Amino acid sequence: MANQASGKTAELHRMVMSQHLCPMGLKSKFLLKRKGYKVEDHHLTTREETDRFKEKHDVDTTPQTFIDGKRIGGYDDLRVYFGLDDPEQDTTYQPVIALFGTALLMAVAIMWFFDSPVFSWMTVEKFVAISMVLLGLQKLQDVESFSTMFLNYDLLAQKQVAYGYFYPFGEAFAGLLMLASALIWLAAPIALFIGTVGAVSVFKAVYIDKRSLKCACVGGNSNVPLGFISLSENLIMMGMGLWMPLRVYFL
Repeated sequence: MANQASGKTAELHRMVMSQHLCPMGLKSKFLLKRKGYKVEDHHLTTREETDRFKEKHDVDTTPQTFIDGKRIGGYDDLRVYFGLDDPEQDTTYQPVIALFGTALLMAVAIMWFFDSPVFSWMTVEKFVAISMVLLGLQKLQDVESFSTMFLNYDLLAQKQVAYGYFYPFGEAFAGLLMLASALIWLAAPIALFIGTVGAVSVFKAVYIDKRSLKCACVGGNSNVPLGFISLSENLIMMGMGLWMPLRVYFL
């Protein structure tokens, strides 16, 4: 790995045309400079020039980076070269971390705005409710893709395909009601039901059947592995389904 790159030079060939500026080329240049390389930036300004370059180097795409006379490849190859990506790893928890991190900050912001204690059960409650809304939103961006991936492991969806289409709406709807502490008699059963079915389905797929699958929790095009995080998400939803009516109607 060329992590100690100070003083070294990289040669970059990227498309810079009047009506097209290659975004991967810009990202490659930014990454090289961030790693301490002086970049010899070669612009491919016409389609003909680009095609000649591809033919000469027997490549299908641009940009292309060369370091010490060796062709590294495109932007993705450059990330692998610097050890930022693992070519053998096709799953990541990054979308889940980003979503839950944002949900937590939103919950803290709400409590701060209303001058309420930030470190309280109410903050946890708002955090879970916001997470449900955001998770539902991720799925609602492409319900078709979500339902397809969901069918790989959800036991109820495999019996009733329509459930895969209902799930994102139910999750987001229950989260919104819980966020507002409204109609808990309706929101709690929905959260408890989909959380329980989800927990059983994930537990069976991961811990009994030992299947290696991707989770549809943040949408049908995600690379999040199905596992403990997915199970925890469903268990927390179950907990909210039990806690909210207890707090609203009995405490």
